[in-house]
Amino acid sequence: MPGYSPHPFHWSPAGGQRHASADAHPPGALVYPDGTELTTLCDQVVKAETGDMAWLWPTCPDCDAAARVLAGLPPLAGGR
Repeated sequence: MPGYSPHPFHWSPAGGQRHASADAHPPGALVYPDGTELTTLCDQVVKAETGDMAWLWPTCPDCDAAARVLAGLPPLAGGR
């Protein structure tokens, strides 16, 4: 049985920001393992990074805008 996924994307720290990607997680993984190459919703190819501090990086505004469209949410006020 596949894991629960409320949206067709996942967030991952990579390249100094939190990016969203529609790439599938490896079987049995809840996050992209460190060094996993993924294509982001902002059309970058980056390598996932792990660690508590990485999750505190700022969110990529282009990934956020694309994720909001996919999730059926309105854009951020005053944002993109």
